[in-house]
Amino acid sequence: MSLSVAVAGASGYAGGELLRLLAQHPELEVRTVTAHANAGQPLVSVHPNLRSLATLTSQETTREVLAGHDVVFLALPHGHSAGIAAELPDETLVVDAGADHRLLDAAEWTRYYGTEHAGTWPYGMPELMLADGGRQRRELRAARRIAVPGCNATAVTLAAAPGIAAGLIDPTGLTSALAVGSSGAGRGAKTHLLASELTGSATPYGVGGTHRHLPEIAQNLRMVGATEVRHSFTPVLVPMSRGILATVTAPLVGDASADELRGAWLSAYADERFVHVLPAGHYPRTADVIGSNSVHIGVGLDQDAGRVVMIAALDNLGKGTAGAAIQSANIALGLDEQLGLPIDGVAP
Repeated sequence: MSLSVAVAGASGYAGGELLRLLAQHPELEVRTVTAHANAGQPLVSVHPNLRSLATLTSQETTREVLAGHDVVFLALPHGHSAGIAAELPDETLVVDAGADHRLLDAAEWTRYYGTEHAGTWPYGMPELMLADGGRQRRELRAARRIAVPGCNATAVTLAAAPGIAAGLIDPTGLTSALAVGSSGAGRGAKTHLLASELTGSATPYGVGGTHRHLPEIAQNLRMVGATEVRHSFTPVLVPMSRGILATVTAPLVGDASADELRGAWLSAYADERFVHVLPAGHYPRTADVIGSNSVHIGVGLDQDAGRVVMIAALDNLGKGTAGAAIQSANIALGLDEQLGLPIDGVAP
């Protein structure tokens, strides 16, 4: 018998991607979708691509509508998940695709988000390496509240973690430059996201230590084993609808060769079904991960600069949001971690 699912915030890009993936899940059945401005409208009027869910109509996002389901996915704007989650039964698996429950440090939350901290939930990055040699997935087994990572945080963390765990890179000298697709900014109408503004242009944002994923990345890398993290992070909005290409560099510690470096990443992710380390001399493209829950990582050595170069590509709506939510839910429910999640990207 399938488990019943509700998706709150179904009219957004993250909600739409959750629904697209859940529609193919053999153990989860979407029975309810909710929205704000689109409440009362057929789901396919907002997401015409979701024909298999054409019988669904968006409802108001209330406790009464969401309670009674086995699993509730919250794809709501930051600051909106905590209130509704607090009203749901303890036995319901609630997976928050927003930022409300990601951070451990209440002061960091207030600094970057400007509101009161709502508390911390188990973090939904199963592959995250932990300093004691374990993985974050152990914290998700039987969890009933899960905080989905930020998309940029996922890319940078998975790129850098093996180097920190192996003592091969210096986490006090990290730099990241990210090319980010426009869907990461949400579906709301914004002038800077108009096609005439985006096309033919690349636009930096969140510059100078202001991006909200920074404390999350530092938190993750400390979990890997870094005692101190100094990280210059610059995301750039580029004219593609979805995808992230994160170029992360850090000073090399010791005298490892390029092959030895790549070997550390291969070893770290040897048992991970969704993280793929590319052959020597090969680096990822966003086109190869679109529509999938996969992360492609290339590792190289800039010998003259004495820096390790780590490049990760993922779909910000897939592994960056909806895929991570479903992967984590699978673990919490005791299901095969891969259920409902494609490894293959969509090409061309």
